[in-house]
Amino acid sequence: MADDVSLALFERAAERLPGGVNSPVRAFKSVGGSPIFVKEAHGATLVGADGTEYVDYIGSWGPMILGHAHPEVVKAVQDAAAKGSSFGAPTEQEIDMADAIADAQPHMEMSRLVSSGTEATMGALRLARGITGRPLIIKMEGGYHGGADYLLVKAGSGAATLGEPDSAGVPPGIAATTLTLPHNDLGAVKAAFEARGDEIAAVIVEPVAGNMGCVPPAEGYLEGLREVTKAHGALLIFDEVMTGFRVAFGGATERYGVTPDLTCLGKIVGGGLPVGAYGGSREHMRHVAPTGPVYQAGTLSGNPLAVAAGLTTLRLLKAEGTYEKLEAIGATLEVMLREAADAAGCTCHIQRVGAMLTVFFREGAVGSWNDADACDREAFGRWHAALIEGGVHWPPSQFEAAFPSLAHDEAALEKTKAALPKAFAAAKGG
Repeated sequence: MADDVSLALFERAAERLPGGVNSPVRAFKSVGGSPIFVKEAHGATLVGADGTEYVDYIGSWGPMILGHAHPEVVKAVQDAAAKGSSFGAPTEQEIDMADAIADAQPHMEMSRLVSSGTEATMGALRLARGITGRPLIIKMEGGYHGGADYLLVKAGSGAATLGEPDSAGVPPGIAATTLTLPHNDLGAVKAAFEARGDEIAAVIVEPVAGNMGCVPPAEGYLEGLREVTKAHGALLIFDEVMTGFRVAFGGATERYGVTPDLTCLGKIVGGGLPVGAYGGSREHMRHVAPTGPVYQAGTLSGNPLAVAAGLTTLRLLKAEGTYEKLEAIGATLEVMLREAADAAGCTCHIQRVGAMLTVFFREGAVGSWNDADACDREAFGRWHAALIEGGVHWPPSQFEAAFPSLAHDEAALEKTKAALPKAFAAAKGG
């Protein structure tokens, strides 16, 4: 239950902001509560409006991989701000960022900085259509790639059936440029290409899904996508906005050893500030304006504050032992969750890839949106409310991943562990 100060702020916000928030999941509607308003955050700790401290597993939905307000990131932003917050002109640091991205993912020989993950996916998909001259794209059910009209699409009735709008305000004609297929179902992708392969420009996929909860790729799935797109002259796009620099320094591309044509990045690349990027080979990226006919622009692209925060974050992440530590923190959290659930006799399934994980309130593994949709949302809501009461700030949706950081030290994990017995008892209905 939110504190009295947060409740008062939420009521005030509802008068000026739709639903009292600036992004829907923040409203806590899916967990039946009201949000904790944040005053500040540091390390693994989030401080609510009334001064209550919580162990934070949202981490701004991923980018706070070093922890909140890391001193070196803060200093980098302060130093950059003192020199000017935006120029609308190129800087040397933008080149440094492109070098850092190519260092992590060598297939991204060239990249274009933008201001958000949504802009990154929009740019990559426009580029794929421009390169191939084809109109259609494939996305997976349960995958989220930003708020563009043609991405807010629900599945059609079959593998080759065009999608329908999944949001009011999306014209059917725009939704009809997208095929939405079951996640982790390579057969459905092959069938779509057999039926309409000469119309499909690209397949875009989260290599590790994070917007239906943490769902790793099925064995051979990413390799199969690579094979079928190449065979039909379509592009494979990895949306690594969430997984980039999190599941490995080189993202899911490094972790699974499958190289896409284009990659979209965000979150960590900005070190907590708004930024995104998309990129690939020089051959593909030469089609982007001003060297090619695929137009994309933005006044704040390559913003010096975001680039400074991102470069500092990537430098710190490259230190020896960083990802071994992240893996250990994620594994410790997973074990704690599993042991607490077992002790409470609570039915759930935990899935983790590196430093991202989800507790699914259902029996058995989750490999698709249909699997995730079968979760017990009410049990999750009770579990979430009990965690808040225990001082743990978990993502307020069954269908989001949690993001531990390098700042989640022994004290943070112990505080989390102490809250788990009551949370799982509440989930069970006890």
